[in-house]
Amino acid sequence: MAREIDVPTRDSERFRAVLSHERFEEFQRGALEARELLAGRAVWNVNSTARGGGVVELLRPLLGYARGVGVDARWAVIDGNPEFYDITKRIHNRLHEFEGDGGPLDERARRIYEETLAENLAAFAQRVRPGDVVILHDPQPAGMAPGLRPVTAALIWRCHVGVDEPGDFARETWSFLRPYVRHADVCVFSRDTFAWDGLDRDRIATIRPTIDVFTPKNDELSTETVLRVLRASTLVADGTAEPVTFCRQDGTPGRVERRAQLIEDEPLRAETPIVVQVSRWDALKDPVGVIRGFAEHVPAETGAHLVCAGPSVDAVADDPEGPRTLEDAVAARSHLPAAVRRRIHLATLPMDDIDENAVIVNALQRHARIVVQKSLAEGFGLTVAEAMWKGRPVIASAVGGIEEQIVHGESGVLLDDPRDLGGFGRAITELLADRERAERIGNGARERVRDQFLSVRSLLDYLAVIRRIFAARSGGG
Repeated sequence: MAREIDVPTRDSERFRAVLSHERFEEFQRGALEARELLAGRAVWNVNSTARGGGVVELLRPLLGYARGVGVDARWAVIDGNPEFYDITKRIHNRLHEFEGDGGPLDERARRIYEETLAENLAAFAQRVRPGDVVILHDPQPAGMAPGLRPVTAALIWRCHVGVDEPGDFARETWSFLRPYVRHADVCVFSRDTFAWDGLDRDRIATIRPTIDVFTPKNDELSTETVLRVLRASTLVADGTAEPVTFCRQDGTPGRVERRAQLIEDEPLRAETPIVVQVSRWDALKDPVGVIRGFAEHVPAETGAHLVCAGPSVDAVADDPEGPRTLEDAVAARSHLPAAVRRRIHLATLPMDDIDENAVIVNALQRHARIVVQKSLAEGFGLTVAEAMWKGRPVIASAVGGIEEQIVHGESGVLLDDPRDLGGFGRAITELLADRERAERIGNGARERVRDQFLSVRSLLDYLAVIRRIFAARSGGG
């Protein structure tokens, strides 16, 4: 229950090389203020998994850089049984206005949710001191908020998921969660339109997610290293498959030596142009739609192959729908004609070593001619920003936080209707045919991330929220 995760310290000085002088100076001033404001306090972050998913990708670097500037940032992960995770996945889907497994959010669901979190709260509260700050991430730990409010100096609930146009499913889920999250000093959303009705507007903030460009997932890789990583993980078959060394997040050496599990008729070759989607095996990421859109609307004459890649489904404990979504993708591919099926590859990437997994994803995105993210709903979509930083042209659905990242035609291509498979296929075909446009969009994408979506931005945003809470509490608010 509520185990603590080790957070390696990271040196923020490295941002001097990628930020403008003005932006880096702003960050340094914020770091000094954070050290003074949070001296003697811990800043706890609580979520439901230490492996896989966008929240983990956000937390690891943010906490590392916070520690690097002298803030006592800590990370705790709650635990639960399969019934608890079925309920929280149901909540996740409905916050996106999807029915999910069709199960109810009834009194039995509430009892399982509260009992699980009561056990986690009992373990976690022993570690929290009266002056500490606690940030609860997403619905899974939200039910701990009532018990934590009295023992913290600041309590934040951070919701990374949402929908621009809520319907009955989302509003039902808001009603389920609102009794818990209203105890937070501030509720933080990724997008203004994600904020819920029924919450005090004065206690809502918006923080856009960001990426760390110095992790194994986003570090610069030479073309030669990219191919060596893809061969070592067997994603590309030609050439010699040998282990590849890399630098881990903690500075120690690592090796790419584990193999991806592939579902394909014949292996990829290095010279084959590929279109890539990397995401969890989640129906909201629509891997079946990606497969069908490519199969039906991207002509064989382009020479392109599709790679749908995601984590090993056994490694992501808080997502019980992963195996079923992967099965659906395998079935969709298997029903295609042989000539089409040979151009589509499904890959589950090893998760035994998170940094190794990150390097494989990095290489796969850098090798892609085009990266796609055809989500039906999206809180933010970190894989979009990651691919943009690598200078890849991205084709993605105009949903949720993806719209915050891409300026259509300048830093990516937005799909107005993610269910329009023909439009999806045409967008890929046109970009494959126009290398000059693809390169121009890729260059614009990298500059957009540099300006808007690097980790230091989130650190300053969280500092502003904590400062606001301290001022409100000291003034009796």
